[in-house]
Amino acid sequence: MVWQRILIQVPSMVMPTPENFSRKDLVSLQEKRFVNLMRILPQSRFYRDKFAGVGLNPAGIASLQSLGDLPFTTKSEIIREMELHPPYGQFLTEDLSHYCRQHQTSGTSGRPLRWPDTAQSWTSLLETWNAFFRMIGLTPSDRLFFPFSFGPFLGFWTAFEAASRMGCLVFPAGGMSTSARLKYLLENSPTFVFCTPTYALRMIDVARNEGIDLSRSGVKGIVVAGEPGGSIPATRSRIETGWQARVYDHCGMTETGPLAMECPQNPGILHPLESNFIIEVLDPESANPVPPGNEGELVLTTLHRLGSPLVRYRTGDLVTLGEKPCSCGRSLASFVGGIRGRTDDMVVIRGNNFHPNALKGVLYRFSELADYRVEIDRTGTLPVLRVDIEPQTEEMGKDLAEKIGKAIHDQFLFKAEVNLVPPQSLPRNDNVMKSKRFIQKNNQGSTSRP
Repeated sequence: MVWQRILIQVPSMVMPTPENFSRKDLVSLQEKRFVNLMRILPQSRFYRDKFAGVGLNPAGIASLQSLGDLPFTTKSEIIREMELHPPYGQFLTEDLSHYCRQHQTSGTSGRPLRWPDTAQSWTSLLETWNAFFRMIGLTPSDRLFFPFSFGPFLGFWTAFEAASRMGCLVFPAGGMSTSARLKYLLENSPTFVFCTPTYALRMIDVARNEGIDLSRSGVKGIVVAGEPGGSIPATRSRIETGWQARVYDHCGMTETGPLAMECPQNPGILHPLESNFIIEVLDPESANPVPPGNEGELVLTTLHRLGSPLVRYRTGDLVTLGEKPCSCGRSLASFVGGIRGRTDDMVVIRGNNFHPNALKGVLYRFSELADYRVEIDRTGTLPVLRVDIEPQTEEMGKDLAEKIGKAIHDQFLFKAEVNLVPPQSLPRNDNVMKSKRFIQKNNQGSTSRP
């Protein structure tokens, strides 16, 4: 008897990935993960006591309909918990022996948060990046360049490890001067660079001074995060022009992990990976939901980071949800304009409110500008806005202060003190994640922010 192998053609089925789920499937997955989170939550003494204080037992919550009944979690609350029970508070859901990584916030707006991850939680963060890589078309054949300091903040650690596991060739470029990094970059021809918007601009400046044409570097994409800028049109334009590469804005936090990636089809719109998060956008004062198209505070519940979860976490970030589904076809929510500011960044000058990010958008309209520093001085009777501007060259500095002063007045309807400083005179630091460009001075001293 002769045996024949019979081949049957079976149509291939491509299973949808989380970033491509239908809205119905996405909500269904969220609810399953939410209920699972509620079952795990009592393992955290912090959450067990917090929920008991409002008469709730998380283990008895069986649907997303109960989300609005849950108390908020705030950064100050977590910091206080970590101070009372150092180093992590009674916040974790497992014994510390089960945790394999720890990162902490940079502390730019207060005491740092220490955030440990179990192997499960860490893997979930890497899988988030896998989804973002798929969104922007990044494949194992790409080469990724990471010019950041690899400090204790989460930064691009997860992107770096996710790309390495995916099979990409990755280049860590911490602990180097900008000149050395540019040399390293040109020698290895990466296709993607991951950095802050500020540092992408810094590399453009150094490359220009050293006669390097970044358009010949082979870089086709720049993923920016760590500070606003990628979704500010003027900042974005300067980066894309200097590199001749596409900018992809990204946002995340040490305590939440990677959150959202810019839509490849619609620049300026970021899609949060809602399979891992429940998104709420609320009025910062009343805590009531704001309708799509209106700015509000982003509140997150993490569904994937089970070793150190967050329930209704008030991020302090301001976002605007899109009013209709994105034309890219994804059912994910949209942050129109990315992270638009901070609830605690609001500055009032002579009755006018503005965010430093909006001021950055005005300043970066001027190609003559190399760098800047902003100071809010509240030591006198009335607050004063001072802006030190550094031109690319002395020649480019002519009339620049006057032009920028007029642009600030036209945009915000008040006058700022605009001072011209010599080229290369403002402080730079090649090894920090965020440049200190925003200083607030009062009678108690000075504080600085990126």
